[in-house]
Amino acid sequence: MALYIDPPTWPGHGRMWSHLVSDVSFEELHAFAERIGAPRRAFDRDHYDLPAERYADAVRAGAVEVGSKELVLRLTEAGLRRPKRRPAGR
Repeated sequence: MALYIDPPTWPGHGRMWSHLVSDVSFEELHAFAERIGAPRRAFDRDHYDLPAERYADAVRAGAVEVGSKELVLRLTEAGLRRPKRRPAGR
């Protein structure tokens, strides 16, 4: 049972972002996000988007720092991956 966070390397809306995931359940993920003050609107299908300035808060609260590839691997292995649907032919 763990929560994982990747480095804030994802640009968007003038900021850099991290992804926060659980390898157990969305309930665990939502509870952790609430504890660190992440708004529910930051949840996107299977992860929370956290701005760079909140990265240290998540790590202090117990999130394990991993690379982006490892984060996706752990999410997939847990059966919690919900990828965006892509149109056929791409």
